[in-house]
Amino acid sequence: MYDDKEKNGSYRELLFDERWLKKRAHIIQRDNFRCVICGSTTKLIVHHKQYHKNAQSNQKCLPWDYDDKYLVTLCESCHCRGHQKYQIPMKIINQ
Repeated sequence: MYDDKEKNGSYRELLFDERWLKKRAHIIQRDNFRCVICGSTTKLIVHHKQYHKNAQSNQKCLPWDYDDKYLVTLCESCHCRGHQKYQIPMKIINQ
C-alpha cells in the first residue's frame, strides 16, 4: 500500500520497480504481446482496469499487488482513448 501524499515522487516511479516490471512482462506475455483491443504489437502498456484502496488505511494498492484479472495489455493509442472516454473506478477493499 502507498499513500500519494506521503510518497516522495509519483506513481510513475513505482512503474520502474522490479516487481512491477516483472508483473508487466507477465501480463504482456499472457496477452500474446499485443493490444487486446486493436491487436497492435507496438508501444504496449499494462493498464489497471480498476484501482484498489484499503478501507482502513485509505492507501492505494501498489501496482504489482493486483490480481492478473484486473490488468490488461493495451497499446498507447487505445490506452489514451480509454482514459479520455472512461474514468478508472476506485474500489475500496478490506485487507
